[in-house]
Amino acid sequence: MKFFSLNQNSPAVDFKQALLAGLAPDGGLYFPESFPQFSQEEISGLKNNSLAEAGFKVLSKWLEGEMSSSEIKEIADKALNFPIPLKKVGDFFILELFHGPTMAFKDIAARSLALLMSRVLQKENKKAVILVATSGDTGGAVAHGFANVPNIKVAVLYPKGKVSRLQEEQLTRVSENVFSIEVDGVFDDCQALVKKAFVDSELKNLNLSSANSISVGRLIPQIIYYAYAYGQMPADKLEFVVPCGNFGNVCAGIFARKMGLPFNKFLVATNENDEVYKYYQTGVFQAQQTVQTLSTAMDIGNPSNFARILKVFENNHAAFKELINVMKVSDLETIAAIKKVYTEHSYLLDPHTAVAWVAAENEKNDFTKIITSTASPIKFADSIKEHTGIEVDDSRAIAELVKNPKRKTEIKNNYAELKSTLLSLSI
Repeated sequence: MKFFSLNQNSPAVDFKQALLAGLAPDGGLYFPESFPQFSQEEISGLKNNSLAEAGFKVLSKWLEGEMSSSEIKEIADKALNFPIPLKKVGDFFILELFHGPTMAFKDIAARSLALLMSRVLQKENKKAVILVATSGDTGGAVAHGFANVPNIKVAVLYPKGKVSRLQEEQLTRVSENVFSIEVDGVFDDCQALVKKAFVDSELKNLNLSSANSISVGRLIPQIIYYAYAYGQMPADKLEFVVPCGNFGNVCAGIFARKMGLPFNKFLVATNENDEVYKYYQTGVFQAQQTVQTLSTAMDIGNPSNFARILKVFENNHAAFKELINVMKVSDLETIAAIKKVYTEHSYLLDPHTAVAWVAAENEKNDFTKIITSTASPIKFADSIKEHTGIEVDDSRAIAELVKNPKRKTEIKNNYAELKSTLLSLSI
C-alpha cells in the first residue's frame, strides 16, 4: 500500500513511512494510491462482529505485507476493548462512540494509532515526538492513548478557553511523557502552528509525527466503526449522520465506502463554522475565521481533511453532492434538540451529537439514519447545565483526574514561542 502527498511534491511512501511522518515533507496530506477492497463474502462476514473483530479485518486490509496477522490482531484486541452500543432513539439509531477512557470517539483511533506507532518504532529502534493540535477531544484521547507508551513523547496544543473543564483536565493530567501547551488562540491557530513545526528543518532531530487526523495512522482506524456499525444493521438504505469539525470522521466513512461497504448517503452536520456548507451550495471552498459555538470541537474554519474528501471526488462538485448532503445547525437549534430529546426519549445528547440530531430531523428521506455520537454529555456538563438547565454529574470523572499532577505550558499564538517550548521540553 503506497501513499502520495496531495501537494504532489514528495515521493510516495509505504504505510509505516506515512505513519511515522504524519505530513509529507512538502506539507501535504498523505492519500492512498488505491483503496483495498472488501469482497462480497468479506462484507457479509462483518455481520455481528465485535469491535475488535471488525478492527482486525479493516486494519488487515491496509497493513497486509507490513505487519503479521498476529500483530494486527494483538493491536485490535488491545485498542478496541470497549463497547460502542448502537441504540434506537426515536426515529434514529445512535452509535455511541464515547465509551473509551476519555469518553470521546477519538479513543478508537488514538489507541490504535499509539499501538501501531509503538510497534513500528520499537522494531526500528527509533523514538518519536507526537505533536498534535486539538479542539478538545483529540488531545485527550491522544494523550491517554500514548500515555507511558515506549519510545514516544507527546506535545498537545489546545486553544485557551475553548475547551470544557473536563477536557482540559484530560489534556493536562496524564503521564510524564505528555506535555500540554495552551495556545492563546483558536484551534485553527494551533493546527497552523503544528503544520509549521512539521516542515521546520531545525526540529528534525525531534522526529516529529502527528496524531491528528492529518495522519493516515489516525484516519484509517476510524474506518473501523463504520464497518462495525454496518455489521450490526440491515444492509439496505443506510445513511450516516456525522457531526464534523476537521472532517476526519466523515472522511473515514467515505474511505469505508471506497473499500466496498454499501452505504447510501452521508449527511454532514456543521455548526456556524459553515465553510463546507457553503461549498455544498456553491462548489467553491473558502477557509474562514473560526466562530465559537456550543459544539466547540467542531469550531474549525479550515478543516484539514476536506482536502482528502475533495480528492476522493476529484474536485467534482456534482459527485460530492450525489453522496453527501450538508446541513448547518445553530446553537439555538442545538440547545432545543438537547432539551427535546431528553424530555421525549430520556436520552441526553452532548452538543455535537445534538447538531447531528437536528440535521437528521431536518432532512426528509426514507434512509435508515445512524448518528455517530462523538462524545459523552459528561464532557460538557457545565455547558449543558448553563444552556438547558439539565444537571450532568461530572464530579466523579474530574475527581479521578485531579489525583494526577497538572502539567501545562502557556504560550501566545506565536511560532517562535512554540519552537522554543518544544526545544526546552527536552523531548
